[in-house]
Amino acid sequence: MTARCDHGPMETWTAINTIRVVREFADRSIEPVHLDRILNAGRRTASSKNRQDWAFIIVRDRAHLRELANVGRYASHLAGAAVAIALVRPAASTEHQLTTYLWDLGRAAQNMVLTAWELDIGSVPATVYDLDLAGRLLGLPEDRRCDFLLSFGYPADPG
Repeated sequence: MTARCDHGPMETWTAINTIRVVREFADRSIEPVHLDRILNAGRRTASSKNRQDWAFIIVRDRAHLRELANVGRYASHLAGAAVAIALVRPAASTEHQLTTYLWDLGRAAQNMVLTAWELDIGSVPATVYDLDLAGRLLGLPEDRRCDFLLSFGYPADPG
């Protein structure tokens, strides 16, 4: 399958085979059309039982990104990202339900990451260690959780 974007085609395997984790981002905003495409890649992901029990919260404000960088030991890259997308799920009442939510969010995240890479936008996931802090910073209700955030931005080192 060949995907089409503004800068030409990228084969699915090429995206998978060439993707790299980007933790340092250029001081450049993500074009709205590109952000829409990344979000739609997540929204269109199939999920278990076709429930799509997720929400995606976009964070662009620099001060808010710096605060979110404190949710986990390896989340510092959030502070320099052009955009972070919080992957939000319902609170799970069983281990099976939790596994299902995390599986579905992982699939949605991978679709967003590959779509971003096709657009020359780098990304890296952040695992949330402080769920309470993430919940407060994102304004989540008691019945929602954020276990992961994705940083996105044009690579500082495009090489």
